[in-house]
Amino acid sequence: MQKLLFFIINVFVVIVSYSQNAVSDSLVYDDPKYREDQFYLALTYNFMENKPNGMSQQGLSSGLHLGFIRDIPINQKRTLAIGVGFGYSNNSYNHNLLIREVEDDLTYELLSTTIDTYSKNKFNTHEVAFPIQFRWRNSTIESHKFWRIYLGAKINYIFHSVVKHKGDVGNFKLRNPNSVQRFQPVIDLGFGWNTWNFYASYSLNTLFKNSAKVEGVAINTRAVKFGLIFYIF
Repeated sequence: MQKLLFFIINVFVVIVSYSQNAVSDSLVYDDPKYREDQFYLALTYNFMENKPNGMSQQGLSSGLHLGFIRDIPINQKRTLAIGVGFGYSNNSYNHNLLIREVEDDLTYELLSTTIDTYSKNKFNTHEVAFPIQFRWRNSTIESHKFWRIYLGAKINYIFHSVVKHKGDVGNFKLRNPNSVQRFQPVIDLGFGWNTWNFYASYSLNTLFKNSAKVEGVAINTRAVKFGLIFYIF
């Protein structure tokens, strides 16, 4: 994960350096109330980092993220700002970790594709998000085609989660297992030009509490997400 953070920092530095060279020092805004208030929509691939030995992801694990960011400029040219907002996320994780309730206790075991037959084994979360960002852009009032870099953090709260399984052990849904870490603080980065913007986030909390173990080993899995984010004015 140190390599990921190093990559993000280097991308930030390179894009800022390039974009600053493209911005005229004479840029002045006619409207002192100009802001970049935005709705956002992001589509991500969800990767489970630091999985226990034998645990794997199967199929597509995806995320849908949407919300609103209030823009608070902090310099005269209004190219720097703080963003605060509110949002919602729906995340799915397809994997071979079977989570089920046996005699009122949660159990965790790894499914084998050669022994266990199943068509679905999914963990799904619904979350509210409270983002805060440090924002840089070289936008103007006349054009929304500009470079942007939004570096920030979110406090995500899982208000509902579901385990869905269809297979040899039965067909069932397990709602809100108590081993889920409901608070999911993340660091994230959005950068790009015009419509197309890359998005990445890394969870600072594990998806499950220390009580969740498979073969005696804690499931210290974290969510890493990569995808595209669209900002809508």
